[in-house]
Amino acid sequence: MRRTPSRRLFTAALLVASVLAPMTAMPGTAVHAAGVDRSESFGTSETSVTSVTSDKDGHPSDGLGPKLTARLDKAVEEVRREAGIPGVVVGLWMPGKGRYVRATGVADTATGRPMTTDLFSRIGSETKTFTVTALLKLVDDGRIRLDDPIAKYIGGVPGGRRITLRHLAEMRSGLFPYSADADFAHDLLSDPSRSFTPREVLAYGFKHRNTFAPGKKFQYSNSNLILLGLVIEKVSGHRLVDFIERRVLRPAHLRHTLFPTDAEFPEPHARGYTNQTLSGEVEDATDWNPSWGWAAGAMISNLHDLRRWARIVATGTLLSPETQRERLRMLPTGHPGTNYGLGIFESDGWIGHNGSIPGYESVTVYLPSKKATLVILLNTDITYEGQEPSSLVARAITEVVTPENVYDRPAPLPQSHLVRPGS
Repeated sequence: MRRTPSRRLFTAALLVASVLAPMTAMPGTAVHAAGVDRSESFGTSETSVTSVTSDKDGHPSDGLGPKLTARLDKAVEEVRREAGIPGVVVGLWMPGKGRYVRATGVADTATGRPMTTDLFSRIGSETKTFTVTALLKLVDDGRIRLDDPIAKYIGGVPGGRRITLRHLAEMRSGLFPYSADADFAHDLLSDPSRSFTPREVLAYGFKHRNTFAPGKKFQYSNSNLILLGLVIEKVSGHRLVDFIERRVLRPAHLRHTLFPTDAEFPEPHARGYTNQTLSGEVEDATDWNPSWGWAAGAMISNLHDLRRWARIVATGTLLSPETQRERLRMLPTGHPGTNYGLGIFESDGWIGHNGSIPGYESVTVYLPSKKATLVILLNTDITYEGQEPSSLVARAITEVVTPENVYDRPAPLPQSHLVRPGS
């Protein structure tokens, strides 16, 4: 069945994360990841290749034991095949128990090149964790306050005198999501190579009335993060890409994470596949320009940087304890078992964010009770039976390793559905 373009790309649900565009007024070159090998190598034409981490003698070094490892292999592969996911990269680290690092499937459906664990990937709305961290650095610097109105910094925002920076970061502003606008969907999908500016994408949303009064409810909206990016630029006097590089990526020692200003995509990377197209047919979205995602979803990273970032963002390493407490003040979202703080969510104990951009999905979460980290990277955003493929993989893994903490745990059936007829 053909899918309407505005269905997901532009109306992000909570555990779906789409994205946003660079400033025309501040042109410049993209940030590059340090030490990146830009040569591309192709592997076999097998449909499924599993990459296993090994010790110096070549022996598997997962450390989770053969039985648990086999269960995880089976769980991941079953979801991958059932949902039609080309390739999956998984990293699970559980202190005291060991690790599980795998790549399965293909990075390129045309050549059969296998997925590997060293690939760069577009991370969609995981970008929000970096943008909000940058914002909170300014809070710690005493240069802004979370309860400042957006109108103090950016003009022309509908209801901007009553919408605070906190409302924007916690997705409770009531601003219409520009990415849900039909004209935006058409304009982007008509020319995926096009560059958008933050002001251009906001204009698509600002032509709509606000959906509710600030603070009244939760609504996932990329418009919020675009505005926070503009605030960071105005207050810091630097481009967002440069501020995040200097104040977030460098202190976090993330050398393979970058904020592109165009369609730049370091090698090696997987090809990405989407059906969020004007025709509804599957297309290769690898080289689509993510400028429309900007502060809400344009960034790129890899498995091992995201492993490091998961703990940093969940524990507040880069922030003052007071500011981190503000970040983790979780409020209900309406999605059972999932709450949202300031650019970060909690799903049945797992803290972090997911991401979805045409062709790619990701999950980066940390479980404080077990100090466990889970990172998942996929080269498709095509849903399966209405569910995000990244959520399906994360759920399958956590059902095996942390059954008491299941990512995106399905809501229980109504009680009436659990009672047998005649009982």
